[in-house]
Amino acid sequence: MIILHHLNNSRSQRILWLLEELNLEYEVKHYQRDSVTNLAPNTLTLMHPLGKSPILTDGEITVAESGAIIEYLVGTYHKTSVGQLVDPQRGCEVHRQYTYWLHFSEGTLMPPLVAKLVLDRVRTNAKPFFVKAIANKIVDKLMAAYYGPIIAKNMDYIESHLAHNAWFAGEELSGADIQMSFPLEAAVARGNGKNFPNITNFVDKVHARPAYQAALEKGGKYDYV
Repeated sequence: MIILHHLNNSRSQRILWLLEELNLEYEVKHYQRDSVTNLAPNTLTLMHPLGKSPILTDGEITVAESGAIIEYLVGTYHKTSVGQLVDPQRGCEVHRQYTYWLHFSEGTLMPPLVAKLVLDRVRTNAKPFFVKAIANKIVDKLMAAYYGPIIAKNMDYIESHLAHNAWFAGEELSGADIQMSFPLEAAVARGNGKNFPNITNFVDKVHARPAYQAALEKGGKYDYV
């Protein structure tokens, strides 16, 4: 039996979506973030030493990392599933795009977005007033000189790609779209999609899919919808 160890408001939501798109039978074991630290509970370390979600178990097999889970599920179950998800044939341009965006999501796009999230929390939580003023100046300089331009360049690049492609690996939904969904819906939810209509349209298309809606029902409260 497939079991997804699911942390609220995390990357594991996209794995729930994938499981629904593949129309697989699975169970969800829920974990909740700490209300103060926002970190995953220590109980997740029982499934993997790093204690980060998503973690998927399939019988005696344990797989961590979203990209690895996507590759495992698609590679193992795509041919036997009745879901609507393309598995691109190796060696073609669609597969090259599929592989690129599957890795781009966590390798290029997420690091500066996470850095911005952390810096925004520094700005919000800094106390007292004189410390807050100093923190704001440091955050402003870091965003202006480094993270801000990187995020803008990444978003421009994605926007341009989606202007010419229905999905990230061409005209059909693939695991690349599953992987790219989390950072883009988070960016749009935080107001970073205002100048990117193609990105916003992509997120809207994802949210409208019946499989995504079914995943929301099983995953619980999710802040990025």
